[in-house]
Amino acid sequence: MLLAALYAAASLICFITYWVDKRAAIRQQRRTSERTLLLLGLACGWPGGLLAQSWLRHKSSKTSFQIKFWLTVAVNVGLLVLLLQP
Repeated sequence: MLLAALYAAASLICFITYWVDKRAAIRQQRRTSERTLLLLGLACGWPGGLLAQSWLRHKSSKTSFQIKFWLTVAVNVGLLVLLLQP
């Protein structure tokens, strides 16, 4: 239960951060760094990042970002599997 709450909270924060960055891009304002987006995803927020990429069409076609994003997902899931091992 606690783990699900952690992923939900981190995903919400990550989604909002993508939304803020998308809005800043449209308005040609100061942007959120890709490093920040990737770190939020690595810190259990990747489901929210994935949802934001799909719904907001943000960072979904930038190949270099996508490679890094999926690497952070793999690291997060790998660490989760190790953590949940008996």
